[in-house]
Amino acid sequence: MPFTQDAELELSFDAKLIPATLNERLAQHNLHIRPLASSDYHRGHIHVLASLTSVQDPGEDRWKERFNELAQSTTSASKYFVVVIVSKHSDKLVATGTVFLEPKFLRNLASAAHIEDIAVDHTMQGKGLGKVLIQALTTLSEAQGAYKTLLDCNDDNVPFYNKCGYETKGVYMAKYK
Repeated sequence: MPFTQDAELELSFDAKLIPATLNERLAQHNLHIRPLASSDYHRGHIHVLASLTSVQDPGEDRWKERFNELAQSTTSASKYFVVVIVSKHSDKLVATGTVFLEPKFLRNLASAAHIEDIAVDHTMQGKGLGKVLIQALTTLSEAQGAYKTLLDCNDDNVPFYNKCGYETKGVYMAKYK
């Protein structure tokens, strides 16, 4: 499948919010970073997420509904930005990550940003794509005025996130249904 240019896609937010320097760096690997597109269900978005955790395929219609919800959120206080890395060779997704902004009453009504769902296809791990995603998502959060950017990770991933400029703060707790 030939590579689809950004201008031909319905993107979830303006691609100019992602630093051009990241695409320059990815070009040597024949890769491209951009916002999630409405047609990325067919480019393997669910498949890439499955490299992170167990994922049930919601089907194209439900996936598209969620895409539309997230795309519309970029004009509200709670903004969601999903970024993907695409192989120019196959036009398939090889990595994805999300940052969302949480409006707060603290710090003069500022927002805190949360990075989630960093996933890199197993065949592409070890090529620095996770770091590129973190840089893109951190830049997005800072450009949106977040006073801090948070992420949760397993203990074995702490060294990676330290290399990306993040430090351990507090303890992460969870209760699953």
